Amino acid sequence: MTTSESRRGPRVGLLVTCLVDVYRPDVGFAAVRLLEQAGCTVVVPTRQTCCGQPAHNSGDNITAAELARAVITAFEPYDYLVAPSGSCVGSVHKYPDLFPHSAEWQSRARHLADRSFELFRFLTDVLGAGDSVQARFPGRVTYHDSCSGLRQLGVKAQPRELLRRVEGLELVEMEDAEVCCGFGGTFCVKYPEISGRMVADKAKAAEATGADALLGGDLGCLLNMAGRLKAAGSAVRVYHTAEVLAGMADGPGIGDAEAD
Repeated sequence: MTTSESRRGPRVGLLVTCLVDVYRPDVGFAAVRLLEQAGCTVVVPTRQTCCGQPAHNSGDNITAAELARAVITAFEPYDYLVAPSGSCVGSVHKYPDLFPHSAEWQSRARHLADRSFELFRFLTDVLGAGDSVQARFPGRVTYHDSCSGLRQLGVKAQPRELLRRVEGLELVEMEDAEVCCGFGGTFCVKYPEISGRMVADKAKAAEATGADALLGGDLGCLLNMAGRLKAAGSAVRVYHTAEVLAGMADGPGIGDAEAD
C-alpha cells in the first residue's frame, strides 16, 4: 500500500482492516484514491493490527485491550483514523470501555475514537467532498446497509449521496435493505442455520431489484452475500462501494474468478 505524504490537507491514517488486507486489497487502494481526490494526505501505518472486534465480541477483553493499545499507538500521530468499514470503526469507538482502570489509556482511547470515521461519512459529513467523486459505472445497483455502520455510526444517506455522483449509475433500493445479512461477525459461526436463512433472504431481495451489482460498505457482509449469490448461480456482481466510487469496479466482483 502506498502513501501520499507530499499532499496537503488533513493527515489521514487509513485502517485497512483485516478482511480488506487478506481478501480484497483493491478496497484499500480505492479508499486511498477517494481520500486523495478529496485533498487528504493518506498514510497507512505499517504497525496497525486487527481492531480487536472478534476478541471483544467473544468476551476476551484482555486481548481486545492489547489490540486497542496497538491501534491507538499507531494512529495517534494523524488527524483522523478512517476505515472502509463501519464495523471496525464502531469497534474503535468502543475502545474507552476497555480501559475502566486506566485514566491514561481511557483518555487516549477517547481522543482517537472522537477522530475516527467510516470512509463515506468522513467524505461527506467531515470533508463535504461529494464533488470529488469522479467515476463512471454504467448499470443498475442496489445497496445493503451494514448493521454497525447504520445503527452505531449513522451511515445511510452518505453512500447514497456519493453514488448519485457516479455517471451512468442507477440506484434501486431493495426490500429490507436495513436488515442484517446474517454475517454479524461471530454470529454466523455461533448460529449458522439462522445466518444461512438470513443471507438467503438478502440474496433474493437483491436479485428481485434486477440490479447488475450489489454494493455495501463492509467487506464481511459483502463476502457473505457474494458467497450466497454465487452458490445460487446468480449473475449479480458484488463490490465494495468504494471500488465503484473510485472507478475501480471494472474487474471481477467479490467472489468472481479472476480474468485470464
